Amino acid sequence: MKVCGQNIRKIRRSKDLTQEYMAFEMGISQKAYSDIENSKVKINLEILTKISAILDIKPSDICSISHQCSTDGYEDKYQGLLEYMKKNNISVPKEFL
Repeated sequence: MKVCGQNIRKIRRSKDLTQEYMAFEMGISQKAYSDIENSKVKINLEILTKISAILDIKPSDICSISHQCSTDGYEDKYQGLLEYMKKNNISVPKEFL
């Protein structure tokens, strides 16, 4: 999980965004956001999806090393949901592809 927080920080900085901006976009405090980057809280699918959307990246760009980053199987569930939506002609927003 520590790898995820480090990746988020690295990607955020590469896009020249502040923690304050990220926190505002997520509707949380800067302290709460800092805790995410410092791996003090467990990253769930909701957090991963919000951060990915703000950074305009795929969730797997944050947690691509599955054995080092615990998402509790959420990446598999996420991919399964995308496949289901495509199969059933449900519109998938481009930021989730």
